[in-house]
Amino acid sequence: MRVLVTGATGLIGAAIVDGLRARGDAVIAAVRDPGAARSRWPGIDTVAVDFAVDLSPVAWQPRLAGADAVVNAVGTFVAHGKDSFEAVHAVAPRALFAACEAAGVARVIQISALGADAGADVAFQRSKALADEALLASPLTATVLRPSLVYAPDGASSAMFLAWSTLPWLPLPGDGRQRIQPVVLDDVVAAVLAALDAEHPPRCVDVVGPRATTLRDYLATLRRALGLPPARVLPVPRPLLRAAVALSPPRLASPDALAMLDRGNHADPSPLTALLGRPPQPVEKAIPPGQAASLRRAARLRWTLPPLRWTVALVWLWTAAVSFGLYPPADSLALLARVDLHGFPALVALYGAAALDAGIGLALLRRRRARALYRLQIAVILAYTVLVTVFLPEFWLHPYGPISKNLPLLAALLVLHELDTVEAR
Repeated sequence: MRVLVTGATGLIGAAIVDGLRARGDAVIAAVRDPGAARSRWPGIDTVAVDFAVDLSPVAWQPRLAGADAVVNAVGTFVAHGKDSFEAVHAVAPRALFAACEAAGVARVIQISALGADAGADVAFQRSKALADEALLASPLTATVLRPSLVYAPDGASSAMFLAWSTLPWLPLPGDGRQRIQPVVLDDVVAAVLAALDAEHPPRCVDVVGPRATTLRDYLATLRRALGLPPARVLPVPRPLLRAAVALSPPRLASPDALAMLDRGNHADPSPLTALLGRPPQPVEKAIPPGQAASLRRAARLRWTLPPLRWTVALVWLWTAAVSFGLYPPADSLALLARVDLHGFPALVALYGAAALDAGIGLALLRRRRARALYRLQIAVILAYTVLVTVFLPEFWLHPYGPISKNLPLLAALLVLHELDTVEAR
């Protein structure tokens, strides 16, 4: 079979491509950046698509040449700019389905979302439902797969839940009794392959784990699988939770995510069991004991590295504030005089260094070009340390250790340089 997979470099799409290739199917990766697909799968056939732009069947027809089936795995949880929910989840997929019908590509698999329906409170789910309804109303041999929360160690949401589960105290919305039913990524891929192979595939399947659980119990399950003892629970009042979500970046939390959690995310697993010919796997089985230590370490780094970065940024910002006048400028200029800087050059050195410190602190909070920024900080601290050692060596003997504290700060920057760069790459 020759299968065109949209969103092929996303978490679910990439796993589907791997599953298809593993069993010998030919794949056309339909992605915004074909180079990224070819880098991951050298020699793979690719086609450039943009769900924010390719909004008509005419735009899709040439891209379907030679395809026997289509799997639409495109989705975004955060709408921004031209990548609106309506365009990405509704208009472009409907154009794709119409083009499939015109081109004679009869078999289509749509990766939707559990809870997608026209009456949903969340725009993400409503927009997914529009495409689902259009596909199911078409004459195509189509299956809509509606995954629940997907567990995959490399996935952003799974990494967040793993990190959450390793906290010494577990902050939970309300009492943490919200109902969820996570499914492992392998079962999502298996459902796609089974639907492609079935002579008469089901029209719509909720892709869920073997049993519903609560958010509280899910985090407890992850802790056990990671080899951690039970943690104490810290209920978070609703008003405080809503305020925290409002202040959080969309990639970390959003009102929509909170609304979906409150609504519940669970369904009957028997249709998926029938499609797979076996029950779906529980999440804890997807964490082999041999991987627990590495996953536990990565999860802890996910919530310990940001505070380390924020506190380093605070050091730079506080240093800038002190240099700009909290510390008596006359005393600062007296220190610079010992480096043979006087008058205007001394003022330039004092306030120029303060501006540099402030710029580094602000850039670190924004986390732009992270690796280069960490190298810059290391270079600046080393330069400051050398200058003080040469001209003001007595500061090494100061009881508060203003210079010796540069050593752990340099070590912290080295750790951040090597580990705190996932999003910057």
